[in-house]
Amino acid sequence: MLKLATLFALFILNFASISLAQDSAFDTFLTKFDYETRADMKTDSNKLLKLLAEKKAVLVDIRFPEETKAWKMGFGLFIPLNELPKRYKELPKDKIIVTACPHKDRSSIAMAFLRSKGYNSRYLTDGLVGLAENLRGDNAKEFMEDIGIQKP
Repeated sequence: MLKLATLFALFILNFASISLAQDSAFDTFLTKFDYETRADMKTDSNKLLKLLAEKKAVLVDIRFPEETKAWKMGFGLFIPLNELPKRYKELPKDKIIVTACPHKDRSSIAMAFLRSKGYNSRYLTDGLVGLAENLRGDNAKEFMEDIGIQKP
């Protein structure tokens, strides 16, 4: 019985320390938040397209599965916001991670989460709606050629 109680106590202590470590990562992010961080955490679709063409960034669509079934981009990764805590390690640490949703509410949450995990993350200020508006006609064709998805 004593062994069982000891094991249970160790389990609780381990769980508490993991929880505190996660809380402290976000606390650290918030404590260090300043005007430079505020400017660095945003990007618009024009800058994103340049970063993607230069292979310096990865777009992560964090919408719900139903939204991506209705319409999606032909590039980037799809990790719904509610799956991000389990899947963020799939993302490369050597690139800028740009999170996106139709506008910017959920993508800013995803950006803050990823920054608390040590990723260089930004959110798309004009959202996927702005990106779609930017990728029309010749712009779409040229961009897809630039990133190597479509042949010239």
